[in-house]
Amino acid sequence: MSESFELQHRPKEIRLKREEKVLEIDFDDGKTFSLPAELLRVESPSAEVQGHGPGQKTIIAGRRHVGILDIEPIGNYALRINFDDLHDTGLYSWDTLYDYGQRQDELWQDYLDALKAQGLSRDP
Repeated sequence: MSESFELQHRPKEIRLKREEKVLEIDFDDGKTFSLPAELLRVESPSAEVQGHGPGQKTIIAGRRHVGILDIEPIGNYALRINFDDLHDTGLYSWDTLYDYGQRQDELWQDYLDALKAQGLSRDP
C-alpha cells in the first residue's frame, strides 16, 4: 500500500531571532507566527518529549531561558532546531510549526497547567 505525504503549509521566510529567543515564520498563505524557543522546546516532536505513543508525553520543566543555537533545514519539509540545552532530536515539519503557531495559546496553557499539576516550574 502506498501513502502520499504532502505538506499543507510551506514557509516563505524563516527568521531566527536569537536575542529574543523566537523563531518567526511567514507561511505561503500569508500567516506569520512568532514561536518562542521555550514553547518549541517543551513541545518538541522528539520521542524524548512526545514518547512513542498516546499518553507518553514528558513534561519538560525549567526551560524558561532556553534559546536556539541554530536551525537546520531537513530536505524541503522540516527544520531541526538545536537548542542551547543541547536538545536537537526533534524534526519540526512545516505543518507542525504551522499547527504550533495556530494553537500557541492552547499549547502554552496546557503546558502551564501540566507544570502546576506536577509541582514543576518553568525556572531552572
